[in-house]
Amino acid sequence: MKSNRNRIVAAIMLLAVIALVWLGRGRIHFDWSVFGRQLRMADWRKMAIALGCIYAGYVVRSARWVWLLRHKKKMAPLSLLGTQVIGFTAVALIGRVADLVRPYLVSKRTGLPISSQIAVYIVERLFDAGSMALITSSVILLSPSGALPHAEVVRKAGYWGLALTLLGTLFLVAVRLWGDTVGSLLGGLFGRISKGFGQAVEGKIQAFHSGLDTIRSFSDFGVAAALSLGMWVMIAFAYLETTLAFVASPQLAAMTPSEGVLLMIVSGGASVIQLPVLGWFTQIGLVAGAISKFFGVAPEAATGCAAALLLITFLGIVPVGLIWARFEHVSLKKVTEESEHVAEEMAHSAGASTQEA
Repeated sequence: MKSNRNRIVAAIMLLAVIALVWLGRGRIHFDWSVFGRQLRMADWRKMAIALGCIYAGYVVRSARWVWLLRHKKKMAPLSLLGTQVIGFTAVALIGRVADLVRPYLVSKRTGLPISSQIAVYIVERLFDAGSMALITSSVILLSPSGALPHAEVVRKAGYWGLALTLLGTLFLVAVRLWGDTVGSLLGGLFGRISKGFGQAVEGKIQAFHSGLDTIRSFSDFGVAAALSLGMWVMIAFAYLETTLAFVASPQLAAMTPSEGVLLMIVSGGASVIQLPVLGWFTQIGLVAGAISKFFGVAPEAATGCAAALLLITFLGIVPVGLIWARFEHVSLKKVTEESEHVAEEMAHSAGASTQEA
């Protein structure tokens, strides 16, 4: 059922992209020879360094997941590296529907319940979001006046990002200490709008509370936060190195660290809704448009940079993941369907138990 819905959404988006290209064909002036020259003159050593940073990020992801599981199961820091590589390969090739492949594979490898690994996945994503917000806000607010495009708007966004990060941290602490109470309060609040929605909110917060059981001390939090910040600094550096590789574009070759972080956020926002294959081209188009508009880069150089960013930061893991999956006899399509089926069963069971209560 969901696969059919995904195909319909993909078809609609494809038609929308075709329509936009058709309508804007007279306004878009794109020189393919200039585009090719930008790629040929690029510094591929910088791109190799960027890809190395992205690969190192997967190693950190493995160590972080192992750390979050250490109270339930002791494992070597790199014992879950394969689950991370294969999981992100599935997302790159199949789309966001494959997001639960990683917790599903970790559950199979460790023998721990899938529900506990989905909870860890949620906690991991919160650390990612908090790290990105903290890095972005700090870079924006510490940048000299006029160093960023649309400086006033960007600086306001930095303040908001810092405030949201602080609120998110306080919410995390509240759920960790008083999860049942917070769940009941928010469930009752949203239940005034819709009883079913209120029950769903309460159930999600309770699941989140169980996931936070992986963080039992300040040292647990500190290590997970340090790993997350270190990983996102490497990812931001990968974005900057990829951009600086386009030496034939004066604007890209002179990109500053603060501008690189801003570009990372734009690219991350464009990848939120990721459809297989089609999503790659829509992401390139959105990021190229942002590069051209924010930094005054020519369309050919902006498109080349956007394509390189996609290949290095998102698709670069695919060859390794496919080889790893083959050695471990893992079918990406099969584990995606199985993880989706398990998630549906969990949601159905949670809904039934909530109604009984």
